[in-house]
Amino acid sequence: MSKRDYYEVLMVEKTVSEDGLKKAYRKLAMKYHPDRNPGDKSAEEQFKEISEAYEILSDEKKRAIYDQYGHEGLSRGGGGGGAGGFADIFGDVFADIFGGGGGGRGGPRRGADLRYMMELTLEQAVFGSTENIRIPSWDECEACHGHGTADGKKPPTCTTCRGSGQVRVQQGFFVLQQTCPNCRGRGTTVTDPCKSCRGAGKLRREKTLEVKIPPGVDTGDRIRLSGEGEPGEAGAPSGDLYVQINVKPHEIFERDGNDLHCSMPISVVTAALGGTLEVPTLEGKIEIDVPEGSQSGKQFRLRGRGVRSVRTAGPGDLYCTVFVETPVRLNKQQKELLRQFGETLDKEGAKHHPETSSWLGKAKKFFDDLTT
Repeated sequence: MSKRDYYEVLMVEKTVSEDGLKKAYRKLAMKYHPDRNPGDKSAEEQFKEISEAYEILSDEKKRAIYDQYGHEGLSRGGGGGGAGGFADIFGDVFADIFGGGGGGRGGPRRGADLRYMMELTLEQAVFGSTENIRIPSWDECEACHGHGTADGKKPPTCTTCRGSGQVRVQQGFFVLQQTCPNCRGRGTTVTDPCKSCRGAGKLRREKTLEVKIPPGVDTGDRIRLSGEGEPGEAGAPSGDLYVQINVKPHEIFERDGNDLHCSMPISVVTAALGGTLEVPTLEGKIEIDVPEGSQSGKQFRLRGRGVRSVRTAGPGDLYCTVFVETPVRLNKQQKELLRQFGETLDKEGAKHHPETSSWLGKAKKFFDDLTT
């Protein structure tokens, strides 16, 4: 099954800015996050798809390759990041045209970049933390001292490329330089491979890395660990490890850039008479004054109680929206008192119910217009 267009996956135009791309990803990631859709395989697949799309389009080099060559360009090596993305594709295209084989870049290849998806709580993202992660790694084979040979000695130089790892091939008027087909760019040939590593010279292991999370990171941010990706061939540089951040949904707060939003219930009595309300923040509780006659949807702005982003100096704000909770499970006495209270309100109509009176006036005019 062919992959969908990455821009279509993130529901953005091809001209979308970096900031717009991040906002689109954050919105979709929050919607399809596994924590918000437990057991939903479809949501899980969509979350993986949008994460892959963002991982490519948020990287300037990979996005340029994708815009020019599409998924095919990335599959040819452009998605690996690091050195040689465009060079690999350029070389492959010429090799296809003139019938050559192998990649367009000679010599040992740089190791591929790796991606690690790290999930953080909102508190960890806001205040920063230090996390340990375990990733696959490669260690030098002790049996052959990294040479890949059964006797542990350095393997002989490749006779085809004479140790350069590259060969020159003439195709008509063109002379192409390609990876040596005999040694695959290593410059040496192993005729009797080591039994422990099967000639690779290295063994797969796991290692633990310490990742320092700076305060203020958000979903979609990436932390680069240079040289912690896959090892290169025959001594070539290792790739990089990109730790991609996904912030888990919070029970109380929802983040929007540097701002935080929360909703809180208030009683009918507090809404009508006013009072104080304890509002939670990431740094503890604070009290705010609720004015008399507050309605559902009233929003309170708490300046500086939001998030201090890694990209901005000042913190955002906390927006607390209140909604009036209707009391339930009333006893007989409470119901009777409420009826009596309601009768006193009805006697003075619009004085106590301005919104209701306004709405009723609009509704009456609407029906009058229908009958005329």
